[in-house]
Amino acid sequence: MPELSHGRRMLVLAICCMSLLIVSLDNTVLNVALPSLQRELDASTSGLQWTIDAYTLVLASLLMLAGSTADRIGRRRVFMAGLVVFTLGSLLCSLAPDLNWLVVFRMVQAVGGSMLNPVAMSIITNTFTNPRERARAIGVWGAVVGLSMAAGPLVGGVLVDSVGWRSIFWVNLPVGLAALLLTWRFVPESRAPRARRPDPVGQVLVIALFGSLTYAIIEAPHGTWRSTAPFAALALIALLSLLRYEPRRPEPLIDLRFFRSAPFSGATVIAVSAFAALGGFLFLSTLYLQNVRGLSALEAGLWMLPMAVPTFLCAPLSGRLVGSRGPRLPLLFAGGAMTVSGLLFALFEAETSNATLVVGYVLFGVGFGLVNAPITNTAVSGMPTDQAGVASAVASTSRQLGQTLGVAVLGAVLAAGVGASSYADTFVTASRPGWWILAACGAVVLVLGALTTGPWARGTAERAAARLATEERPRAGVGG
Repeated sequence: MPELSHGRRMLVLAICCMSLLIVSLDNTVLNVALPSLQRELDASTSGLQWTIDAYTLVLASLLMLAGSTADRIGRRRVFMAGLVVFTLGSLLCSLAPDLNWLVVFRMVQAVGGSMLNPVAMSIITNTFTNPRERARAIGVWGAVVGLSMAAGPLVGGVLVDSVGWRSIFWVNLPVGLAALLLTWRFVPESRAPRARRPDPVGQVLVIALFGSLTYAIIEAPHGTWRSTAPFAALALIALLSLLRYEPRRPEPLIDLRFFRSAPFSGATVIAVSAFAALGGFLFLSTLYLQNVRGLSALEAGLWMLPMAVPTFLCAPLSGRLVGSRGPRLPLLFAGGAMTVSGLLFALFEAETSNATLVVGYVLFGVGFGLVNAPITNTAVSGMPTDQAGVASAVASTSRQLGQTLGVAVLGAVLAAGVGASSYADTFVTASRPGWWILAACGAVVLVLGALTTGPWARGTAERAAARLATEERPRAGVGG
């Protein structure tokens, strides 16, 4: 890709951030609308889980395919295709006649979304070649996530209360069309010098792993062991098959050699943990504020601001810290803040007091705002530049998988605890194990942030990069 002027690079960053905004906004807006969906479409807790997880599950399953495809046939081309499909999927969601069709159309949305964020990150990585400038750009990228969290509950609350839940999908239409036109006009095409070939077997195994695992978790409280055990077994078989099959391929969908780098492996697990905490936090908070406290969608959105605003403010700060001091400091602060937030709810029932509820929300917002930039920076730094799409897609997949598991696990815990009772009577007690899980996720971020950012970890990254460089040359000749 030719060297661009500073202004043109900033414009490319802005266009890429537009795609992130609509994808991220879609989830935060939808969370506020869940109680309205539950009433109008007569949805159970598992139905609400599938409304969220059908989207994140398809995203997680297809992100690596989208990243490698973009490296191969052109990032701009795949990015534009993603904008078209995502915008169309949003229109279909707004027209869904029932919950089943809404879940199907959310999956259509996700097919488009899978072509947006990892490809946009790959475009940014190839546009901002200076490490310090790239870290700042990633900080802006993270700030957009915070912006979507700040704006999402408010926008969703206003739309749901004034127009109805269908209107939340209309927001994506003008932004998607504008991003499509700007991409066509201003974003240059780029490809990897030697991109990976398709890996259909690996792709099927990934879909089988993620889909069967999510189904087993969500449906466990509502079914029997005999009905869910086959899906759990299928997930295990798919995982073992991936671990055996992928290293044997010259150009695998998931390059397990990346995981020789402790920072890369740490960033992957941290992403799963942090976004599992986010998915579960939003799911529990929205249901509590509206179904237990009886707030309207707009009032619930306002109550979410103590979490959303710190996320928005801390994300660019985290990007600057990563650029100047490295990823350790923001990861330690992030893990500590998220752990304390979870413990406030688990030990002291923070949701039962306005003061502790706000403190818990602020702490979680600070933690989540700080965690995103070091994840992204660590995932793409030190990896071969011609595989930027694959590396960033692994990080994006980890995020979506984490959010999928967070909603699935905490929703299942909540459903098992509530049973046939009403939310108002049992929510606080039923959700307590979920808050312990959130605290554990924060602890994982804290511990791995310390272990995978020191001199030893950097040494493993350097050795992994050197081995990748030497092993890639013989593999280049395998496929001709």
